[in-house]
Amino acid sequence: MSVVDNSPDSVSSVLKVFGILQALGEQKEIGVTELSQRIMMSKSTVYRFLQTMKTLGYVKQEGETDKYTLSLKLFELGGKALGYQDLIQIADAQMHRLGKLTKETLHLGTLDEDSVVYLHKIDSEYNLRMYSRIGRRCPLYSTGLGKVMMAWLPEEEVRGMLANVTFERFTEHTLANIDEVLTELVRVRELGYAEDNEENEHGLRCFAVPIYNRMGRIITGLSLSLPSVRFEESKRAELISLLHEAAGHISAELGYHDYPFTPR
Repeated sequence: MSVVDNSPDSVSSVLKVFGILQALGEQKEIGVTELSQRIMMSKSTVYRFLQTMKTLGYVKQEGETDKYTLSLKLFELGGKALGYQDLIQIADAQMHRLGKLTKETLHLGTLDEDSVVYLHKIDSEYNLRMYSRIGRRCPLYSTGLGKVMMAWLPEEEVRGMLANVTFERFTEHTLANIDEVLTELVRVRELGYAEDNEENEHGLRCFAVPIYNRMGRIITGLSLSLPSVRFEESKRAELISLLHEAAGHISAELGYHDYPFTPR
């Protein structure tokens, strides 16, 4: 886990970077001298930050001039954020509907490097429920969402994602290594859904299905979690069918109308 640097120098550097970005956002092209005067920072400091931001792809120089301008990378980041907002709004209606039907906890999650991040959540109506929060990160290998997000990726990509992951043994059911994960992903593809059978937390079951964008790519997963004491094996097919139905509707609203898993 990375450690956040809250030292005065670090905070000051962040403020300077955003000051430069703000100024570049207000004027299409600007030189180092004018920029340093505008944000009241030395030319050498401004130049140093600009070169780093240029290397990272957030600013660029126009032609042979010394003028700097913002690149489209910030626009790309903003587009991703807006995309998640649209996704959450679309998913919310289906998740509320499913929540009313099952009364169980529902999560919308996506991949972020070697973790799953919760984007949205509907709480269980029962007093006995799982603890989670939007923005929380969870392991890929021990969660239904993690498995369903990895299942249709190339094996090499999955191995790369898990290469530096420490396989912590949360329960006796937790998958122990990459090979066990890959075996489990074969099963996920065959079934069309993923399961966490008390692998991340004792006494908790979870089922997850994929959600597709208009290009037919899995971008998020939808999961239903419930305590093991409330799970009835006879209700498994019904729960999976409801999840697929909701995920199919969400995928359709995102522009994908060939959801491959027909609810039974």
